Amino acid sequence: MRRALVLAALTTLAVAGSAAAETWTKFADVGNGTQWSYDSDYTYKDKQSGRLVVMQAISKPEAKLGPSGPGKADGVGSVVAIDCGAKTMISVGSYTPSKPLEIPDGWRAGAPKKVVGAENVALAAAVCPHVDHVPVK
Repeated sequence: MRRALVLAALTTLAVAGSAAAETWTKFADVGNGTQWSYDSDYTYKDKQSGRLVVMQAISKPEAKLGPSGPGKADGVGSVVAIDCGAKTMISVGSYTPSKPLEIPDGWRAGAPKKVVGAENVALAAAVCPHVDHVPVK
């Protein structure tokens, strides 16, 4: 009986631990009702690079599409690492319903590119003011 209770408790903890919170904040409106949002629960400052790592996702509310994280039926987005001081970013990985998010070990060695384009500029403007208030990992 004790083993059954322990097994049930461990199963409950595993399920609860795998559920990740998602708090999406819209940062850009694009044409045709499409929006870009970032997940503030995922956002953190990378200890090794000092970059702000952000998950962003696209949504179209009237089509009931996202924003959602990886593994969701309507999840389409990416993870980027932003150097707020230099105004550069590295693409870390992307995801769709048919492609899981894979973050390569060597992403920090990726060539940073200038933050350009309306959506990227809007993302940096939305998240960079929080660079000192997010967890460091």
